[in-house]
Amino acid sequence: MSVKIRLTRQGGKKKPFYRIVVTDNDSPRDSKFIEVVGHYNPMVKPPQVKLDTERIGFWMGRGAAPSATVKQILKKAGTPATA
Repeated sequence: MSVKIRLTRQGGKKKPFYRIVVTDNDSPRDSKFIEVVGHYNPMVKPPQVKLDTERIGFWMGRGAAPSATVKQILKKAGTPATA
């Protein structure tokens, strides 16, 4: 089973916020996930990010690949798990 760290959309119309989740590679964007490892709210200035760096590091150590957007969020947050 290959897993990916990516965003799932939450919130209402024109008021999105996102969960950062670990999910199976083949599952649709907003379907079942394995674990929530963070939240991202782009609607506030500056964007609000909450990450569980310990769990992100655990999953990346197990081979989970972050999506391009999640990779940027991790980089901006200065997370050591981006290596």
